[in-house]
Amino acid sequence: MTEPQLKRSISLPLLVFYGLGTIVGAGIYLLVGKVSSEAGTATAYAFLLSGLVASFSALSHGELAARLPRSAGASVYVDRAFRRRWLAGLVGWAVVATGIVSSAAMVRGSVGYLDVFITLPPALVMGIFTLLLVGIAIWGMKESALLITLITLLEVGGLIVAIYISSDLAPVLSWSEILMPPIDTGAWLGISIGAYLAFYAFIGFEDMVTVAEEVTDVERAMPRAIIIVMVLATVLYVGVGIAALRVMPVADLAASSAPFADLISRAGQSPVFITLISLIAIINGALVQIIMASRMLYGMGQEALAPKFLSVVHHKRQTPHVASLMAGVVVLAFALFLPLVTLAKLTSSIILMVFTLVNLALVRLRLRDGVPDDAFNLPLLVPIIGALLSLTLFLWPFIGEVVGVGH
Repeated sequence: MTEPQLKRSISLPLLVFYGLGTIVGAGIYLLVGKVSSEAGTATAYAFLLSGLVASFSALSHGELAARLPRSAGASVYVDRAFRRRWLAGLVGWAVVATGIVSSAAMVRGSVGYLDVFITLPPALVMGIFTLLLVGIAIWGMKESALLITLITLLEVGGLIVAIYISSDLAPVLSWSEILMPPIDTGAWLGISIGAYLAFYAFIGFEDMVTVAEEVTDVERAMPRAIIIVMVLATVLYVGVGIAALRVMPVADLAASSAPFADLISRAGQSPVFITLISLIAIINGALVQIIMASRMLYGMGQEALAPKFLSVVHHKRQTPHVASLMAGVVVLAFALFLPLVTLAKLTSSIILMVFTLVNLALVRLRLRDGVPDDAFNLPLLVPIIGALLSLTLFLWPFIGEVVGVGH
């Protein structure tokens, strides 16, 4: 009897919305204040710098996914390039860890926005949300992708509404203060530390490649979707960073646990609508990360880089239900015991090292195997720059600590 396989049901438009759902939303809704505490009036530049660093790695993922469209994603790329099973396994578990830790950060962050409506014990809120998300992940990939698409439209709309409303408020910073940051070394190190934290808001394109076995025409659809998603995300994030700085003092923005709700309140309007969108965006991001982690575990089980039982697919739903349940349990444990900023920084640190190895894997494959005919391919300089930028951003917080910048 043939074992059930993952179902190819994701088209290019669905993949774009899935990708936007992985990137746009939770990071910006949760972290714009935290980034401003590091980057100050240059918060928009911190997001721009993060987007630039992430784009090189995103393009590398696009080429690799077209070459090797497997659910195990980064671990397969590293395995094929370096032929070191231990390294491939380490990368795979690192990607799983980012999905789990990132999802935990969102589940934990949801408590602050829910408090606007009702105050419940945080552990109860996180437990209910995690159980709901795991159920949706097991329900079906097409159904999950459609739900993510609808929510993504809502959360992007929320960002646009926030930018529009903020334009009517009296500015607390001039355009010159926002667009021309100071040039002293301390200020630029602060921007870099902010960019390190903001990088968390761009994490998600690597999740897209873990659903490669469920995408139709994956060789062409995946690179296109990644490029579209990164451009849209960067434009939105920079716009939101500018809008927030224009109307909220940096100290207030940094101290807020629900910055978009506070921004709308300053405009004299009820924060209920934007708070609801923020909460949905956060939960949507957590759902995508659980799906990513479960697909990664499934793919690693297939590649013998993880226990075989993780590659079991539900015979009716055609989803990796065992891996989804395992991911959910660990997500809840992290959400209960680690603070938000710690979770975000831990996610950024792990994924930056993974991106360094993925870029190097593409360099290795290109030098050894060349470029397949009719394949999406990049100038070799792209993955080289991607590796250098990822490694530099990974090390930057440590440099900042040495010179007394960052918290």
